[in-house]
Amino acid sequence: MNTLHSYLAYYLLAINAVAFIVYGIDKYKAKKAKWRIQETTLLLLAVLGGSIGAWMGMKVWHHKTMHKKFKYGIPAILLIQIALMAYLHMNR
Repeated sequence: MNTLHSYLAYYLLAINAVAFIVYGIDKYKAKKAKWRIQETTLLLLAVLGGSIGAWMGMKVWHHKTMHKKFKYGIPAILLIQIALMAYLHMNR
């Protein structure tokens, strides 16, 4: 694995861990009626490569599962990212 692939792997691990944790924090804040993390921030984490962490956060924390933009948006982002990675892998 070359250096670029290593950096990409570390980035994806980090952004997914961050997304998972942020979804948990937002769920905690929702339960405690505290200041919340903006939905655009939660979605942006998924778009920036944290779609697996966001999806896992939704499932584990039972958070944002009834909001259509999350219920359908996060899996759509994940599928687009998988398709993009497959395309890039096949055309290198």
